[in-house]
Amino acid sequence: MVKNGYVRYIGLSEVGVDTIRRAHAVHSISWLQMEYSLFNRGIETTILPTLRELGISLSAYGVLSRGLLSGTWSKERVLGSDDKRVNAPRFTNENLEKNLALVESLREIAKEKQVTVAQLAIAWVLSRGKDVIPLVGARKRSQLQDSLGSLDLNLSSDDLFTN
Repeated sequence: MVKNGYVRYIGLSEVGVDTIRRAHAVHSISWLQMEYSLFNRGIETTILPTLRELGISLSAYGVLSRGLLSGTWSKERVLGSDDKRVNAPRFTNENLEKNLALVESLREIAKEKQVTVAQLAIAWVLSRGKDVIPLVGARKRSQLQDSLGSLDLNLSSDDLFTN
């Protein structure tokens, strides 16, 4: 398809370092789609450095951690049986309480900066590099407007939660 001119760029989704390297050896890979957020930073140890070494961009999804980092989640929220999050460990009782406590810590930082928790979480992903493109969904126009507000937020090195 590439040789015939039908495909110009190739991207991958949810693969490890070995697959990235094997695929890139066959044809230049342009981007990788992976979950990446303040709550899900596992790619920082091996995958993100490999992408940067090879000149591959990251399309980061799950930037708001399935809504947990929206700042609007509560313990009382009940998920429907058809909601995919109902079986996700981050939404189970003990984990949910710990995650919501972390969100409250972020809420304090967001309050100091006069932004929402969602804007802070998106701005953090944006701060990870020009090669990291956050994918943010919105069901309502107000959510989209809130997300776009993150573009105006510049985080200092103290704000970057690098540990």
